[in-house]
This record gives sequence, structure tokens and C-alpha cells, in this order.
Amino acid sequence: MEGLSVADANLVMYLHPSKSRNASQAILRELGSWLFMFNETFDGVLLAYDVNIIDKKAKILSGVHPYFGLKLKANLLLFSPKPDMVIEGKVVKLCQESIHVIVLGFSSVIITAENIRGEFKYRNKDGEELFASKSHKRHVIKVGTMIRFLVKSFDEEILHITGSLTPAHTGSIRWLDRNSEEVSEIDRSATKSRDRESLGDKTVGEKATPLSYNNHIKKSKKRRIAE
Repeated sequence: MEGLSVADANLVMYLHPSKSRNASQAILRELGSWLFMFNETFDGVLLAYDVNIIDKKAKILSGVHPYFGLKLKANLLLFSPKPDMVIEGKVVKLCQESIHVIVLGFSSVIITAENIRGEFKYRNKDGEELFASKSHKRHVIKVGTMIRFLVKSFDEEILHITGSLTPAHTGSIRWLDRNSEEVSEIDRSATKSRDRESLGDKTVGEKATPLSYNNHIKKSKKRRIAE
């Protein structure tokens, strides 16, 4: 799934002298307080970590509060959804105007009616609400369905995602995986159509994620988790 990555990080953790007797525990508590929160330095939500203290001799900082610093090496599991990424989640609520999804058990998603492609039609069948494809009768989205959708935006403060089911390669994961060849053909046709519309208007877009750092934390490298 896109949006998940592992980062190898070099960290310096600054602790109060009162925590010097059990620095390891203090470090784990500090890292634990970062879990499931967006961290600007890491440019993502910290989901898990594995840390190794490499500096056994703490460096005392001068000042009113003589904190001491310890160097660490850590492997961090991060969730950082960006616009146009395709991620997965479970449908937890559905109505005529929207589909509500949960990702990784903590991040909420809303997909409103205007972001659901016309192929899907809302139905209430025997009291069960669902979106059924008019083109493929077995392609159904209902509560409990695992879906693949496109990220439109991500609110870092409340960890809320606005999603889209407009592209042909989004929808029920189970159906998409069983009909991958057909979906690929639809995507190729859509791409050719867009290319014809934009003929003569060439632009080059560059996406780069700079290294983030401050006086506490420095990230060494980041790699995406293989799907």
C-alpha cells in the first residue's frame, strides 16, 4: 500500500537529569508519546519503532536546565498519505451521500458522492445500504468491504483523509484483484483520452521530499515498504 514507509533515522534524545537512572525507559516513553501522531520532522504519522542506543556516554548541555543528550539509531514505520496516492481501508459506514472508511485502524476517511464515479449506484437492498456497479454486477461496496481509493487531501492535525473513487483502479479490493486485466485496460483507455485532450500542453512536474531535521532529530534515509 502506498503511504507506508520505513525510515532509518539518526536521533539525538535530550533527557532531564532526573531520568538518568533509567535512560532507556525514558527514551521509550518519549518515543511512545509520538505514536499515532503526525510528526513534521518525519513528515508522517509514526506507527511503530525499533530503537538502539549507540552512545553510552551522555553529553551534558550547559544552561539553566542541564539536559543530557543520547544518540540513537531507529527504524521507524511511518504513514504519510499524499494527494494522488492509492491507499486501502475498510468501509465502516455508508449512505447515499458518502462512504466512510477507516485506514490502519486509526485514520478516518470520507468519500463524498461527487468523488464516487458514476458507475456506482446507491441502493438499499433489504435494509442494507451499498454502492453497486452498473457495469459489473459483482462489484459491490458495502459496510465491511476493503476498498482501494485515491487520496485527495490529508488533514495532519486530526489525521483525516478525503478520498476519491473516481479512477477506474479504485473500488472493492477483492473485485479489483480478480479483474486486474480489465481494470488495466480501462485505465489505459482513460490515459489515452486525457493525453489527447492535453496534446500540445507539456509540463514537467518534479516531486521531492527534502530531508527534515532540527536540533533534536535528523532523518538519514527513507524507503517505501514493498507491497
